[in-house]
Amino acid sequence: MKRDEKSRSGMDRRSFIRTMGSGSAIAAAAATAPIVAATEAQAYDPGAEERRARYRPDSGDVTAFYRTNGYETLKK
Repeated sequence: MKRDEKSRSGMDRRSFIRTMGSGSAIAAAAATAPIVAATEAQAYDPGAEERRARYRPDSGDVTAFYRTNGYETLKK
């Protein structure tokens, strides 16, 4: 099929798919835009329990780790 025959037939398959693809992208963007804009940002407060210090260098598992891996820093 020559190029001039395609132009006479109206919309060919490639332009149809291109039109449908761009139309669906615009529709998806329009559908998600109001949902995002409708909610306000909420700050997360972790609380005192999540902010507390958890690392204890003199606990049993930490000293065992340093002892078995050959670190000399905790030997007294």
